Order: sequence, then structure tokens, then C-alpha cells
Amino acid sequence: MAQAKQGDTVKVHYTGKLHDGTVFDSSIEREPLEFTLGEGNIIPGFEEAVVGMNSGEKKTVRIDSEKAYGPRRPEMEVEVDRQQFPEDLDPQVGQRLQVNQDAGGTMIVAVTDVSDEKVTLDANHPLAGEDLTFEIKVLEVG
Repeated sequence: MAQAKQGDTVKVHYTGKLHDGTVFDSSIEREPLEFTLGEGNIIPGFEEAVVGMNSGEKKTVRIDSEKAYGPRRPEMEVEVDRQQFPEDLDPQVGQRLQVNQDAGGTMIVAVTDVSDEKVTLDANHPLAGEDLTFEIKVLEVG
């Protein structure tokens, strides 16, 4: 059996859990995740875990936040005047919004605080700062 190496395309099933055991994502009930090792399309720690695995092999790996979605960055949180929101939008804590960036393009942010005058938006990835555990099963190495 060939071990997965840089440049190989692999198919895997996975279940991702937070430190408390809460499942945040799983491919078990859908199509397996397919990616090419070395292209940087998935978090670095997941890719590192798959390198060297064989088809049919399973493992559980803990990935530190630095090799997952990175640390939480306070500079990714901003307070915005509520007047800058459209009149028909009533921002609520927990809501996710798509906002335009100065340099063009858009990004997804989470509303983390709302007052009469201000709305706090957080552009950190929802899993930033989290150490993650993945159960991985390699289905195919090609």
C-alpha cells in the first residue's frame, strides 16, 4: 500500500471535535473530503496528520490552534456605528453578516455585541483559538 505523500490526492472521512467533545463538523453523512496534499486547501495540522497514512487507516489526532485556524486576533474585532447599517437590518448577537471590504471583496463576520449606538463585529474564524481533535479515516490515496 502506498502511503499518502505530498502531491497525492486523498479521500478521507473525518469527524472534528472541540476540546469538550462537541462535534463541530463531520463528513460521515456526506461525500468524503477530497484534497491534494501540499496545495494548502485545508488546515496545516490536518494535512500533516494525513501524510504517511495508508488507504483504510484510521487515527485520532489533536491539532493545536496554531496549526488549525490560528489564534484569536483582537484586531479582527471592530466596533461600528449602528447608523452604518441599513435601516431594515436589526443586528443580533450571534448573527453572521457578509460585509464589503475596503480593498474589494467581502468577508463573513459575527455580531458579538449590540448597543443602541454601536455594533461589535468579529472577523475571526469561528474556530480561531480552538485546539481541535479529528478522527480521520483515509479511504483512498491516489
